Amino acid sequence: MHITVAGKQVETSDALRVHVADGLEAITGKYFDHALEARVTFHKGAKGSNGGHFACDINLHAGRGLSLRGEGQGPDAQRAFDEAAEHVAKRLRRYRRRANEHARGQAAERETSEVLREYVVTHDEDAEEGEAITNADHPAVVAEPLGELHVLSVGEATMRLDLSGAPVVVFRNSVSRTINVVYRRADGHVGWIDPG
Repeated sequence: MHITVAGKQVETSDALRVHVADGLEAITGKYFDHALEARVTFHKGAKGSNGGHFACDINLHAGRGLSLRGEGQGPDAQRAFDEAAEHVAKRLRRYRRRANEHARGQAAERETSEVLREYVVTHDEDAEEGEAITNADHPAVVAEPLGELHVLSVGEATMRLDLSGAPVVVFRNSVSRTINVVYRRADGHVGWIDPG
């Protein structure tokens, strides 16, 4: 596994890098032995409820479209990493348990994926005055990175939403074969959009 350790206005010592590498290898070796890469970023955080002033973000790419994110805070960088690593470990345990339950319950349909195309909507500077759209009237449209459209059940998509910490997961429904969306609602629940 390729591990990148970076600090934003925080020095990352060799001892911290070794601590991060050992911690991530232990977690991925125990729960998910084929992780591809991890990015660990340390930065100064606001003093939170736990009194920490260091923050750590872990982004773990485990392959097959699975990405995990963990965040932690602490009085020093190692404790901030330990808290973030515990969040990642908890999500990996949950993922492994759900994957095992799914495998026992039914034969897994071969997952196919489609490449999603991303577009950026831009304003034509030479457009006539009547067609012009002002930035004050409409927000900017931002392109997101290219991804894959996986064939998933709603439960699997919800699991990926929980594991990744992303606000939304777009997928092809394994039952109806239509494109569906699951998203995190403002009240903390998960919303599901099925156009079919």
